Amino acid sequence: MNIKTKTELFIRDLGDGLILRHASAEDAEALADINGRMHSDNGPDKPDHHIAAWVRDLASKPHPTFTSADFTIVEEAATGRIVSTLCSIPQTWTYEGIEFGVGRPELVCTLPEFRRRGLVRVQMEEVHKWSDERGDLVQVITGIPFYYRQFGYDMALNLVGRRYGFEAHVPKLKDGESEPFVIRPAQEQDAEFILLLYEETQKRYAISCKRTLEIVKYEISGQSNGNLNNFEALIIEDKKGEMIGYFQHPAMLWVDGLYAIMYELVKGASWLDVSPSVARYLWAKGGEYAARDSVSRYSWGFNLGDHHPAYEAMDDKLPAQRKPYAFYVRVPDLPAFLNRVKPALEKRLAESIAAGYTGALTVNFYSSGIRMVFENGRIIAVDSYKPSTETSSDASFPDLTFLHLLFGHRSLDELRHAFTDCYWENNTARVLLNALFPKRLSDVYALG
Repeated sequence: MNIKTKTELFIRDLGDGLILRHASAEDAEALADINGRMHSDNGPDKPDHHIAAWVRDLASKPHPTFTSADFTIVEEAATGRIVSTLCSIPQTWTYEGIEFGVGRPELVCTLPEFRRRGLVRVQMEEVHKWSDERGDLVQVITGIPFYYRQFGYDMALNLVGRRYGFEAHVPKLKDGESEPFVIRPAQEQDAEFILLLYEETQKRYAISCKRTLEIVKYEISGQSNGNLNNFEALIIEDKKGEMIGYFQHPAMLWVDGLYAIMYELVKGASWLDVSPSVARYLWAKGGEYAARDSVSRYSWGFNLGDHHPAYEAMDDKLPAQRKPYAFYVRVPDLPAFLNRVKPALEKRLAESIAAGYTGALTVNFYSSGIRMVFENGRIIAVDSYKPSTETSSDASFPDLTFLHLLFGHRSLDELRHAFTDCYWENNTARVLLNALFPKRLSDVYALG
């Protein structure tokens, strides 16, 4: 959206002296101020400067997918004061390699005296509309427990997850031994190597965020130093000067430690050999950040989801663990999404004991449902349908629990264990659901 004039910024009058509008680059400082204060863990009198820098970058600097107009602002008409904000960061994700559009609402905040007036709901409805206009099939957001369920989201996809150790677990070099690998800052000319390695290694995950060369270059050099999402990118070279991997970490300590949020090696490189060098780097750099920022540093490790080759290679050095949190996920048109990822579902079916299946699968969400029709292992139709009774379908999923199955977050048996009213009526349904929607590993590094 290339919106500049005041008239074009305007979206609608909300009444009570408030208007809803797009932001412009001129709003960057005011947006940074309110978000820095409202998102601070230490209270509004001690703003979070890293969040403020992220907002300032989004609103005023070139971004691969985002412009300032992708912010919504609720403004007090009489004073021009910003009282509530929200934005949506467009991106492309993949489902077993199949691309789909995603809108990522973020930076949701409201001044205390304006809360409980439905201002977030109004803005959510607006950015959901934008997402629909772009053809996005999914929205995702990170946030506090429960809150975003009221807008049609469920926490149905793993978010980070950490394994970590302490000073005693840092691998030591032997006396007289030098570091066997060179670790250096990434440059823009390294972007193609990073992108190719990222694309190759993301194949281990069911769900992934697609990156382009422009995005990788932006993440290397396009953000301000204090930006919450500005992660230092490092290249790993062997003694011959060949690039064999890369990793990224925040430019500050998180929860008293420094953690790699990406770490990948080329095929044939040894995780056992390389990982100790990465661990020593993280510990040393964490010490530098602690001294710079006058904070304590106790740990180091990897924020790489539930499972990762580095965890296996460093298992005895990573005694502590924090299980993944979750992305909130919203799929407004489930048949449309299922039709988009149909090739992946057909491939799973072909590799299962239900290969070549002909028939139908009806799934009941109690107030709505879907019907999938198969012919010789091909999905020939996916449609919405209204169940006539609670037991008239092949399987039932309350609320939004089906999203956990769809995104590989939980298995069918795990959902059945947690929700008594999540069940299947016949063995064929059980086999089909397990074949189409197995539990799968994901560690999505979303675009910020």
